[in-house]
Amino acid sequence: MQGWSKSRSELPESVVMEILSRLPVKSLSRFRCVCKTWCSSLQTPHFIAKHQHNNLKNNDLNLLLKRCHGNTHDDIHYFSALSPEKGQNFSVKENIHLPFFENCWYAPVVSGPCNGLLCLHDAGKIALWNPSTREFKILPQSSVQRPPSVDSTSFGCLGFGFDSKTDDYKVVRFVTNYFEEDLDEGLLADWNHQVELYSLKTDSWKEISVPEAHPYGSPLFNNYINGLYYWQATGHSDYLILSFDITNEKFSTLPLPNFGGSLAQYDLQLLDFNGSLGAIVYPREGTEKSFDLWVMNGSWTRQFSIESVPGVERPLGFWKNGELFLEGSNHELVLFDPATRELKNLGIDAYQNTMQLIAYVESLVPINGRLEHEEHIVRQPAVGASNRY
Repeated sequence: MQGWSKSRSELPESVVMEILSRLPVKSLSRFRCVCKTWCSSLQTPHFIAKHQHNNLKNNDLNLLLKRCHGNTHDDIHYFSALSPEKGQNFSVKENIHLPFFENCWYAPVVSGPCNGLLCLHDAGKIALWNPSTREFKILPQSSVQRPPSVDSTSFGCLGFGFDSKTDDYKVVRFVTNYFEEDLDEGLLADWNHQVELYSLKTDSWKEISVPEAHPYGSPLFNNYINGLYYWQATGHSDYLILSFDITNEKFSTLPLPNFGGSLAQYDLQLLDFNGSLGAIVYPREGTEKSFDLWVMNGSWTRQFSIESVPGVERPLGFWKNGELFLEGSNHELVLFDPATRELKNLGIDAYQNTMQLIAYVESLVPINGRLEHEEHIVRQPAVGASNRY
């Protein structure tokens, strides 16, 4: 035992930290208890960045599936953690229930991931979540002033990203204020927009300028790419893409790809494709779908097409070797391999159009929140071979 201790003590600290930076978050959480030095070293920005870099380099992806089994208030959205290990067939490991969002109709919409963090939101509720460290932070209510005599306010599209210049995570949110008609005062029904920005570093909101284009829709994929967040939007007379630079806090626009159809006939979803802005286009009607992937590299180019996939509704995300996760026509999760054209049913189902697949790398990034159990978040191991809870 003495010889083991001596050998261990002779290992340079840099080597020890390099070894530790390649371990999963669950192991590192235990190793913090080994000694005070490890506890402090594993929480430094340098180690957190090194750990994140190794996970990205090795493409160590984890999978969460948001889903629901009905369309009433009693049908609660929850997350299923899927097993990404080879041979596990993406089986459900555990189901995660978030009570904070249980009284919301569509909750929660997911923005991200960004460095392993997710932003969850519905109506006025917003939370940040690190599913690896199991830290959960409910954002404070906005302190931005609303216009006088406003009758009601609704919260629309949201973006989430990282400001590398100030080492800060930010949330940008679009707000619509409504004014009711008052004929006695000579006022007609009207509305206006505000945009507000949250900073995790200051834990506060501020108002920023409203862009001319207005975003719409909920993201199906991760729309945060290299410091920019993207939305589909409407301009004065056309459809386009609105972007927000997380660092300089400025909006800009760019055109949609010229895919040869209209948005009435085709669905278009923005996504991160290998670090570039991508757009996947597919027909709205029918259950035999073709998918075109367009990528922005100075201009839009069609990267590839996947022709005639039978029995599917919509795409949910790409996997490591180009496979495509899809929602099947029976509302089950399927995996399509373009190389072999094999379509595999993964045995996981949900109510129509409630599935959202999130692929993320583990992260130690702190969010100054509370542990999941303090927010009454419940993780339930999957029962047997069933992929239901």
